[in-house]
Amino acid sequence: MERMNNDAAEQQRRWRLVLGMDEDGVLSPEDQRLNQALSALYDVPHGGDPDKGKGSLSRSAPRVSRWLGDIREFFPAAVVQVIQKDAFERLGLKQMLLQPEFLAAVEADVHLVADLISLRSLMPEKTLDTARQVIGKVVDALLERLQRRTSETLRGAVHRARRTNRPRAADIDWPRTLRANLGNYQPELGTVIPERLVGFMRHQKRLVDLDDVILCVDQSGSMATSVVYASIFAAVMASVPVIRTRLVCFDTAIVDLTDELADPVQVLFGVQLGGGTDIHQAVAYCEGLIERPQKTHMVLITDLYEGGDAKALLARAAHLVRQGVNLIVLLALSDDGRAAYDPRMAEAFAALGAPVFACTPDQFPDLMATALRREDVLDWAAAQDIKAVRSSA
Repeated sequence: MERMNNDAAEQQRRWRLVLGMDEDGVLSPEDQRLNQALSALYDVPHGGDPDKGKGSLSRSAPRVSRWLGDIREFFPAAVVQVIQKDAFERLGLKQMLLQPEFLAAVEADVHLVADLISLRSLMPEKTLDTARQVIGKVVDALLERLQRRTSETLRGAVHRARRTNRPRAADIDWPRTLRANLGNYQPELGTVIPERLVGFMRHQKRLVDLDDVILCVDQSGSMATSVVYASIFAAVMASVPVIRTRLVCFDTAIVDLTDELADPVQVLFGVQLGGGTDIHQAVAYCEGLIERPQKTHMVLITDLYEGGDAKALLARAAHLVRQGVNLIVLLALSDDGRAAYDPRMAEAFAALGAPVFACTPDQFPDLMATALRREDVLDWAAAQDIKAVRSSA
């Protein structure tokens, strides 16, 4: 009976929080804070004046900072990011990104980075410095998550058949080394003593023998998250000695960020999010960079909504494929691996023989390894349960 009463009380508490009702003061002080934090956002009519709702965040940066602190206390990071996104859309809080107090309190993720990049030209200098710090934290977290696996996967793809027992530290194949030394496990130390190292043989290749990778990235507003991830991957890939990486971003203009790849934060500050889209012009620029088509892998990251010459774009893409360029079209590089795109253009690219699909950042290293080995990318996508666009012809 006591348990049933407790369950009923908890259910009543949750309904009060959902409906924002506490006229009789039943909620605890902590729940009252939670109720106020949610009411400040969700009691305001969508698109209306936040100051006319039951609650509001107002235009005070310190007050918004306290509100952000409250929601971080009550919810996990993933939920906080959803609430922040709602706040940006419902209350027009993007203006708050111009204030360093707000930036210091906000829960940073790739979506926030995209917002900061798009607003940086409006930021005063002190806010710009804070924005760099916020972006730097997100970049560091992404590098920690993606760098090692990407580097090892790409090295393995190019030199998989060449092994050595005297590798340099950066070229050690740790899984194989551990398997080769399992007999040397030391229980008292809780570790394996590797008497024999196994690693990738570092070829003394001339530059012309390297594989070339060109990331051609649509920086129109709809591709913001993809731009952030692509920039991070380009910086990681540029540090891998077995490939030569270029990063080209475009809307109706083109910016070649290859020379900035040593500093991912600087790369992101070189991106110009927003504007129209001229894919043909960007592909033409990238074609001018290609010296050895059969050693070149071009990843075109775009939703394929072409604002330029669509017919010329398809003709140029067909020419690249005929020359032997490994052309791959990514409709999105995002956490959910889903994309909104032009279906007719996607089908037209698929008809040329170019794989067309979206993928997640965690899938991207394996995608690039498959491309570098010149294996069937569509077979890889099917094995990953990725739905590729098929030609209707």
